[in-house]
Amino acid sequence: MIAMNGSVNSFNLSQNAVLDYIRSLYGEKVKLQRIWRIGENSDADADLKGFGYGCPYVIEFIKEEKICRVVLETMRPSDGFGHDHFSDRAQVLIWQHSAFNKLPGHVHSIDAGCFEDTGKLVSVGRCSEYFILTEFIEGSLYSIDLDRLKATGELNSFDLSRCVALSDYLVDIHKTRCASAGLYVRRIRDLVGHGECIMGLLDSYPKEFTYVRPSYFVDFEKACVEWRWKLKERTHRLCQVHGDFHPWNLLFREGTDFTTLDRSRGEWGEPACDVAALTINYLFYSLQKYGKLDGVFDRLFKLFWENYLQKTGDLEILEVVQPFYAWRSLVVASPTWYPNLSTEVRVKLLNFAQNMLQNNTFNIMKVNSYF
Repeated sequence: MIAMNGSVNSFNLSQNAVLDYIRSLYGEKVKLQRIWRIGENSDADADLKGFGYGCPYVIEFIKEEKICRVVLETMRPSDGFGHDHFSDRAQVLIWQHSAFNKLPGHVHSIDAGCFEDTGKLVSVGRCSEYFILTEFIEGSLYSIDLDRLKATGELNSFDLSRCVALSDYLVDIHKTRCASAGLYVRRIRDLVGHGECIMGLLDSYPKEFTYVRPSYFVDFEKACVEWRWKLKERTHRLCQVHGDFHPWNLLFREGTDFTTLDRSRGEWGEPACDVAALTINYLFYSLQKYGKLDGVFDRLFKLFWENYLQKTGDLEILEVVQPFYAWRSLVVASPTWYPNLSTEVRVKLLNFAQNMLQNNTFNIMKVNSYF
């Protein structure tokens, strides 16, 4: 049984679990002899209490009267270097299993596997693709509400209540903080350099893009690097986040009862990420309807922000939200994701993105000046 010892770096591992796993690979007649940590005496007792992540262990067993040895190794979690999440480490180990045997002269990989929470070792070495299975939830996407508002221009009480409910949800989840300076730095680095974030979005734009001057994306990327250095010291802000809190990931039922979908890019991050992901859509829809922030979407945008700021007291967010708005602006201005936008709307979104990077403090009351 895996028993955590007050740390994510070690646990107790049953010899029976190791034997069951080895037999799944080599057959039921295998006999387990010894297990020891590399660098220690091979005659040491096979005591697996405190089995450590990142510490290689030799497993010695007998198969068909021959002594065989294999090495069981995990990857140590790190405060930085991109190994913070278990999925990061899984990615590396699964890749290693695939790649080791393709290189001449390299030690061979026998299998890749994982530890269940029961302590069982499970083989995943033969998998070529992975999936997730979730429950089914009834409801309608929040984007349907925004579509209706764009068509009618008429707010009802549910629209206001749902806006506050979404803001309150972020207020609540952002209360949970995490003390990990390296992880905050990683999330800001990912904001700029990750394939799903700013640089990935920039690379997704077509080579011949006539809506902005040729140097726009080069200047944009340089400004984002400068913002990375501005934000990376604000490690006290690391908190629980959704990571992709936009209207197509929010499923409403009656009233203000909703469920979130498709949490992304890790458990912890910058709260401005979630706020920007949702509120950029009030701007996006408003530009399509009014050509500026106005009417029903102006009301929702300010209501969301005012509720969030009042209940969190987080005025610092106005000094860090800019690159997150720049990223989300690239998304909604993208000809890949939104091919049918008018030229006027697309240019205003790109202006907004650029102007976000040139302002040290975001002013909620002056949004139209950024377009």
